[in-house]
Amino acid sequence: MNLHAAARAVLAETAVEAKLAATAALHADWLAGRLCAEPWTDPEPLQEAGRPPRPVLVEPQRLPRRELDRPDGHAALIHALAHIEFTAINLAVDAVYRFPGLPQAYYADWLGVAAEEALHFRLLRDHLRTLGHDYGDFPAHGGLWAVAQQSVHDPLLRMALVPRLMEARGLDVTPGLRRKLLAHGDQAGAAILQRILHDEIGHVAAGDRWFRFLCQARGLEPARTWRALIGASDVPKPRPPFNVTARQAAGFDPSELAGW
Repeated sequence: MNLHAAARAVLAETAVEAKLAATAALHADWLAGRLCAEPWTDPEPLQEAGRPPRPVLVEPQRLPRRELDRPDGHAALIHALAHIEFTAINLAVDAVYRFPGLPQAYYADWLGVAAEEALHFRLLRDHLRTLGHDYGDFPAHGGLWAVAQQSVHDPLLRMALVPRLMEARGLDVTPGLRRKLLAHGDQAGAAILQRILHDEIGHVAAGDRWFRFLCQARGLEPARTWRALIGASDVPKPRPPFNVTARQAAGFDPSELAGW
């Protein structure tokens, strides 16, 4: 079966458990050699990723406060993290579906990322259930997917805006969130975030690797190109403090983080 067509089916899936199972099957089929990555044109390109009717998406300012000492604040925080991971599944699958004609290693990277994002979501959802809630119980926002929609026409822009900008921001904030959960006595939640931080370094590194690959193919200088693409896009700009150690492990040069 064509890889891009198979990825489209996974991306379009709206039911949570079905998407998790389909993501795992897509990765397994790739590893088993049952998929071919020949160029494919979708006669009806997807504009939106499939997702369940809940959570309801709202503007960020309408989200519930997530202070751990407020009623349901703890659960709201875990729910927000779970929503990020669910969106990240769609983003990784979309990176496979959306951009034909790239090296096999590119698709191997993003299918592996999708499988790990599904694991992260499942860990957070299971933890949320121990807090008396489930995915969909709180509203969420669609900012991460909105950023991805700006780059549906260009894998270079996608790598710049999603892994190297938005997901790299997770490397900066996750250690602080982990400390907050530990201070609140949530050792299980803190352990999940530690696992996510470890894996996300690899995810950002994949984005960095393919961003640099595409820059080289187009004769572009990576650092200047990254700043120019961010400046020309309607996206949140990088802001310190940065987790320099994690970012360097993911491929960033320290000079790229100066001047923001």
